[in-house]
Amino acid sequence: MTARPETPTSTHDFVGIGLGPFNLGLACLTEPIAELDGLFLESKPDFEWHAGMFLDGAHLQTPFMSDLVTLADPTSPYSFLNYLKEKGRLYPFYIRENFYPLRVEYDDYCRWAASRLGSVRFDTTVTEVTYEDGHYLVRTAAGDLHRARHLVLGTGTVPFVPEACRGLDGDLFHNSQYMHRRNELRSKKSITVVGSGQSAAEIYHELLTEIDVHGYQLNWVTRSPRFFPLEYTKLTLEMTSPDYIDYFRALPEETRYRLEKQQKGLFKGINSDLIDAIYDLLYQKNVESTGRPVPTRLLTNSSLVSASYADGAYRLGFHQDEQDKDFEIRTEGLVLATGYHYEPPAFLAPVKDRLRLDGHGRFDVGRNYAVDVTGRGVFLQNAGVHTHSITSPDLGMGAYRNSYIIRELLGTEYYPVEKTIAFQEFAV
Repeated sequence: MTARPETPTSTHDFVGIGLGPFNLGLACLTEPIAELDGLFLESKPDFEWHAGMFLDGAHLQTPFMSDLVTLADPTSPYSFLNYLKEKGRLYPFYIRENFYPLRVEYDDYCRWAASRLGSVRFDTTVTEVTYEDGHYLVRTAAGDLHRARHLVLGTGTVPFVPEACRGLDGDLFHNSQYMHRRNELRSKKSITVVGSGQSAAEIYHELLTEIDVHGYQLNWVTRSPRFFPLEYTKLTLEMTSPDYIDYFRALPEETRYRLEKQQKGLFKGINSDLIDAIYDLLYQKNVESTGRPVPTRLLTNSSLVSASYADGAYRLGFHQDEQDKDFEIRTEGLVLATGYHYEPPAFLAPVKDRLRLDGHGRFDVGRNYAVDVTGRGVFLQNAGVHTHSITSPDLGMGAYRNSYIIRELLGTEYYPVEKTIAFQEFAV
């Protein structure tokens, strides 16, 4: 075991732990601020954003202006447009006439931004955070000790595996591993995709495209009542606004938790063009099959309640909620497109008494994104749907949240923090 240094390796105004798009955006926005000295620590060897879902043609569900910086500072050198200019793709992107960057392109943009920052440290695993004399002490696996007055938690969410599938044998996998596992998946005689969001739809569409080539039985099962499209009308988009955060944050806790469940379709739905493409492909496949049914099933209202593995196949038990009936599916391949959830990092255990929790045991995230007892010492990126609604995971609100956090760190407003932008009134 590496001995802990007696004195800090470095001292900073704040340390950001984890480097997804949100903390990377904070690194970009704080880079020109001389009054702020920040350090960002990431355990991975390089930036990586959902690499397991880089399907051909897959794109963001938010426009390019939801990049790391633009909605806080349109003049920033870390903008997506500046990235395109430096890569020689600005005019092709303009001629493309599509506001939505490709997913692989967005990942490359983030890598480009990270490579230009001196405050980022990859391959650095945080093992423990303690508190002493008004400062947080951040220890790493390499034995370094970083001292800071503030922390910004950006460790992100982790794949969610349904209880029925935990500990199962076999080669099932979460959709986050799809690109790494799809070749072996194609060799199966039967494949089942469980889930209802964009990732499930993208995987089903790709597998359906190749169903004639590989000859597998393909199933798509979701517990949702239908294949919900992502709600993307403009008045609904006003819910990703400072106005709605103020409204939602002021609601009683139980009301917020009820709305959290009801609003999942607002940010976890499927792109409507993709839904139409799936239907058109099903129609095409059935026309081409000359009377033979295409070997695929789409099932809604079906909750996964049991699973077992034997002889190279899974037996999945489902409950059709509206009919109140049980049924089974046998499948060789199993893809869990079941989303992500937040788990508080283990390294926070020594300072858990300094962190606020709500009545459900989750972080009590303040309006200013702080989760500590002082109200301005530890800030949380994402993981706040229960307190800040659909603005929490939205890429377009990342720059707004970072502007807010920077104001809290500085004590002054460096980037303008919008307060009212919606035409509609959410509260009476």
